[in-house]
Amino acid sequence: MNRRIMTLLVAFVPILAFGVLLAAVTVPFVSLGPGPTFNTLGEYDGKQVVDIEGIDTKPTSGHLNMTTVSQRDGLTLGQALTLWLSGREQLLPRDLVYPPDKSREDVEKENSADFQQSEDNAEFAALNYLKYAPAVSVEKVNDPGPAAGKLRRGDAIDAVNGTPVADVDQFTSLLKNTKPGQQVVLDYRRKNAAPGTATVTLGSNEDRDFGYLGIAVRDAPWAPFTIDFNLANVGGPSAGLMFSLAVVDKLTSGDLNDAKFVAGTGTISGDGQVGSIGGITHKMLAAEEAGATVFLVPVDNCDEALSGPHEDMELVKVDTLTGAVDALNTISAGGEPPRC
Repeated sequence: MNRRIMTLLVAFVPILAFGVLLAAVTVPFVSLGPGPTFNTLGEYDGKQVVDIEGIDTKPTSGHLNMTTVSQRDGLTLGQALTLWLSGREQLLPRDLVYPPDKSREDVEKENSADFQQSEDNAEFAALNYLKYAPAVSVEKVNDPGPAAGKLRRGDAIDAVNGTPVADVDQFTSLLKNTKPGQQVVLDYRRKNAAPGTATVTLGSNEDRDFGYLGIAVRDAPWAPFTIDFNLANVGGPSAGLMFSLAVVDKLTSGDLNDAKFVAGTGTISGDGQVGSIGGITHKMLAAEEAGATVFLVPVDNCDEALSGPHEDMELVKVDTLTGAVDALNTISAGGEPPRC
């Protein structure tokens, strides 16, 4: 064989081997980067992102965009290197995203539960801001369970056997005086429906000696209309602030955003406290590329946010839903909002 050909073959073998490594070997890393943004005042997949039924809503314009972080798993060595060299992606050890003691299904189930909690908190924070009165609100009805088919998630319980209840403590106190097999009559209000009563035969549960109703309740502001968030578990808890702002905007006169392109992020508690989130620089990049000119930043994320891309965006710090509304109103009036 010609010596030159032999030299080329010898040189080609490690190149081929390296190519196989790049294409076939997976690495224990997950890539995080800028994800899609969604206008909470608009539509997604043919539905309103924030859909309010049972009350007249106000016209809105502009953007109140929630932001997300993209996540890629099962990366080959070549894909990981390409993403890292792009400067847009962050590589994290997979165990930080998917703990080794949990399956992917476990993590996704937890994320789904977190998202449901985030939606509830977004609704309650907005209703609290709008001064709707609190009630004993049904968060969950166990099925099977004594109350299944008689109460629904979102009902407000007003009385037990004719005794009014103003909060969960009063409600629980009355239940503790019951026994399994006893019937109780519950007066309730239902969203987009007339008030009603439900007669429930209490069951038993090994964790208590009093009657088991089979529901979870919470003290929360209650409204007679429904609020649905139609993003199918997109965004996680960090979408809470922007969901709440969309509800407030749709139920009050005037545009919160003054028809501007506002984006942001932040968890929300039922009483309207805004919490910090992860991946804010990725979300900022996504927002800036989408055209946002104002970005709402949880106060505890401000230092990190200042290191991210914001040449064309005003970084406004927020710590409560009320503070976020006030900041947007200040911007609309040409004033100076609190900045990072």
